Amino acid sequence: MMTTASSQLEGASSPIGEGAKRLLLILAALAAVFAVSLFAGARYGLLLAIGLGFGITLEGLHFGFAGPWRAMILRREPAGLLAQLLAIGLVALVAFPLLQSHPGELGGAEAPVGWAMVGGAFVFGAAMQVILGCGSGTLVNAGSGNAVSLVALPFFCLGSFLGAAHLLWWTDLGALPIIVLRGTSGLLVTLGLLAAVALVVFLIGKPGTRKLPPRLIFAALLLAALAVGNLVVAGQPWGVVYGLGLWAAKGAVALGADLSGNGFWGAPGNAARLQASILTDVTSLTNIGIILGAFLVAAWRRHGLSQPLPKLPARAWGAAIVAGLLLGYSSRLAFGCNVGAFFSGISTGSLHGWAWFAAGFAGSCLGVKLRPLVGLEARK
Repeated sequence: MMTTASSQLEGASSPIGEGAKRLLLILAALAAVFAVSLFAGARYGLLLAIGLGFGITLEGLHFGFAGPWRAMILRREPAGLLAQLLAIGLVALVAFPLLQSHPGELGGAEAPVGWAMVGGAFVFGAAMQVILGCGSGTLVNAGSGNAVSLVALPFFCLGSFLGAAHLLWWTDLGALPIIVLRGTSGLLVTLGLLAAVALVVFLIGKPGTRKLPPRLIFAALLLAALAVGNLVVAGQPWGVVYGLGLWAAKGAVALGADLSGNGFWGAPGNAARLQASILTDVTSLTNIGIILGAFLVAAWRRHGLSQPLPKLPARAWGAAIVAGLLLGYSSRLAFGCNVGAFFSGISTGSLHGWAWFAAGFAGSCLGVKLRPLVGLEARK
């Protein structure tokens, strides 16, 4: 009887408890934005808010990059990939005119296509399928309590730091000049290419899975709006990888490393960021926001953070560590991940975004086969 009464009391009070918890989560998010605005400035507080929006959208609406590519490769389910292309097209519609009218204030995600860039994108595509997380996906999964991503994330940071430190050597292997599509003609070419890819993906997709659900359409709209907001407030497109490498670089400096002689970290802009607070680094702020936003969504859900520790063999945890390192290192060589290169590169007219897409997708075709071999079960 006592057990029954206790259960009834718990059931009766749980809605109140959930409501109080959710109110505290909202207040905590607002307090974080206010604190950053107070100590670093309103611009940086707004960037944290944009990052929170990214995290809430990605986790709350189950919008990702690695998972939809996997679904397309293994099951010919195109909806997730089509939603990505839709979001990119929506950003391009706004970003191209903004970049043309504000050349000194806003910059695109521009990078050269080269051997290291293509190879890095291929390796990244394979590694992200091993742990089912790209750059933003690893942040989201870590924020929502995924144990594999929590293990991989610090090694992702370390890999990004090392990849940046070696970047000049890799780029010396050879690359084309930076090629960027600009203006109205560039926008029309970009939208045409996106439409062509979407048509191919649609036709290859399995009948019955081609329709975009309202959830993904809404997520694409939100993600596009946030990405445009990031471009306007930060002055640059949405990115992930640089911030992760910066965190590891700051850790290395704190441990006594001298990075002044490194071609990348010793460059004036990067050296200044090493000395400044991460609260004034735009990529760090949106990364932190993504983690916190995903945490908020997971905590909002009833029992959302009570994930049991997965029972994985030792080789699976080792694979998560290696994949994390490879994700960080390869994404620096590729000038970004799914976000900074594929999403932001294409939506701001850089040819390397398209090269990244092709190489990264090819790598993913390999990665989906590697995941079961290392003890990480394929998603059903």
